[in-house]
Amino acid sequence: MSSMPTPNPALNDTLAGIPSPTRYANGGPRPAPGTVNALFFDAIERHARADALTWKVKGVWTPVSHTTIIERVRRTAYGLAKLGIVAHDRVSILSENRPEWLIADYACLCSSVTDVPIYPTLPAEQIPYLLNDSGAKAIFVSTPDQARKVASIRDQVPSLTHIIGFGAGKDDGCDLTMADLEAMGAPDDTPERAAQFKRDALAVTPDQLVTLIYTSGTTGNPKGVMLTQDNLYSNVIATKNTLPVSASDLCLSFLPLSHIFERTGDYYLFANGVGIAYAESIDTVPVNMSELKPTLMMSVPRLYEKIYARVVENAVAGGGLKKNIFFWATRVGERWADLKLAGHEPAGLLALQYAVAKRLVFSKLQERTGGRLRFFISGGAPLSPDIAKFFYSAGLIILEGYGLTETSPVISCNTLDAYRLGSVGRPIAGVEVMIASDGEILSRGPHIMKGYFNHEEATREAIDDGHWFHTGDIGELQDGFLRITDRKKDIIVTAGGKNIAPQPIENKLKTNKYVSQAVMIGDKRKFPSVLVVPNWDQLEKWAGTQGIVWTSRAELLAMPTIHAKMEKEVATSLSGLAHFEMPKKVALLEHDFSIERGELTPTLKVKRRVIDKTYKAMIDGLYEGGGE
Repeated sequence: MSSMPTPNPALNDTLAGIPSPTRYANGGPRPAPGTVNALFFDAIERHARADALTWKVKGVWTPVSHTTIIERVRRTAYGLAKLGIVAHDRVSILSENRPEWLIADYACLCSSVTDVPIYPTLPAEQIPYLLNDSGAKAIFVSTPDQARKVASIRDQVPSLTHIIGFGAGKDDGCDLTMADLEAMGAPDDTPERAAQFKRDALAVTPDQLVTLIYTSGTTGNPKGVMLTQDNLYSNVIATKNTLPVSASDLCLSFLPLSHIFERTGDYYLFANGVGIAYAESIDTVPVNMSELKPTLMMSVPRLYEKIYARVVENAVAGGGLKKNIFFWATRVGERWADLKLAGHEPAGLLALQYAVAKRLVFSKLQERTGGRLRFFISGGAPLSPDIAKFFYSAGLIILEGYGLTETSPVISCNTLDAYRLGSVGRPIAGVEVMIASDGEILSRGPHIMKGYFNHEEATREAIDDGHWFHTGDIGELQDGFLRITDRKKDIIVTAGGKNIAPQPIENKLKTNKYVSQAVMIGDKRKFPSVLVVPNWDQLEKWAGTQGIVWTSRAELLAMPTIHAKMEKEVATSLSGLAHFEMPKKVALLEHDFSIERGELTPTLKVKRRVIDKTYKAMIDGLYEGGGE
């Protein structure tokens, strides 16, 4: 394990001369304009490793070399050209993470073709809008299931001329396979043509459009975010300087590459020669961590929430001595973390207690991650500070950052040298951040998108005349560190005019072992309430200890005893809130929110509009008969 970062309390704000440093921060000089293509060829030539990528084939971890990657990229690009795909055309990718995703992506980039990633979890009925809006001429698909999904809606997409299967064939609805496409390009892959391919790819200008990434649609139809070569290049270079990594590192990749966080992250890893291993699936991440022993991982907060919940569950299930030792170690870890985060070195009795806690409890958690992890990177949604502190005290640091698809994505990030719990770090190089008068976070720099595809009005609304992008998030700056307090459109304003930021409250609730998911409601209502999906493993165990008999979960939720138990857990978790912030009613839901039902975006953000509509009768029932 690397040494834990110790924040310097005397760290000076570098914003001398700026009138209001609490409302403005600058990450420093921007990188010179450049292209992802240049990073790609530099990595191929400089690192030339045999295991640039690793993935599981028939149960065996199989490496893919840089040499193989560049050859397949060229042949795929030549094959696309023979299909009539030319510069500035759009080609979609619908696939789970695998080497062919990266190969198809770089083939498009090097050919000035704009690719359009689609989340593999999207249902078939949501795909035609994305393909039609982008005007995609071809689509890469991974599995037979994904191929059949596209085949079922193909007649709704007039522009689509080719379906190309990575691991799917003509029987699944594909026109040709990836192997067919590469075979089409192979005859052209001569040394002379390869040299010309490189020259053409490196001649691409920084303002060339690279990709259309469709927003997750929490507030309406998805919009295609136009990102250029330099948008992504500048983000990779600034991140490289912020979070140094090397060819000795191995990253376990499991977030979908259709997510800008993972995609830019993989560009950053590839450019630095880091080995990238594709997890078999999200469900196999714990096993894959043990097998591969990664040094780096990127994730949205849901992974850390699940690990935390499982650790607490195992401790409680152990009962007696094991349970007591765990919670003693947790308390010791919190005191140790508080001192470290304040810039002090724990000593004396606390240092001795922490050494014991580390040996008895925290070392086991480190072993479950493979035992070599240098740091986690978290983004995509706010991370609970309580969970971040728990991991920190266990010697597993989570470097939380912040950004959006429209910002390529990184705006700010904590680092090993400048770390502040509860913040999303300082702006990275070339990035400016300003807090507007209403608390909205604005950002400016080379990372800001070119605009929304086919949506000029939406682009003007998002990027003002001063080139400031309006993030829609509410936050504050403290010594240059950015803190996110909520989404602007998620702020709950009660009928009494009280403003409530729901995300911190929801995050606090999700640290309770009896809570799986939680959504605050109450906009324009007399008081706030909360919808809670129980952690069924924990709740059913508790019900069994109480002698409660049930035949279904719906029956269990209808019991007053169960409702009283969950209300007590909510109240305990949220003690300390202002009176007007405290949920006055609790509604229990049987099922987790899901992507399939349209309640979650592919990045696992809650679609509050959908929740309000889907559970309208239940929500209205909470407010019948008055109340506070």
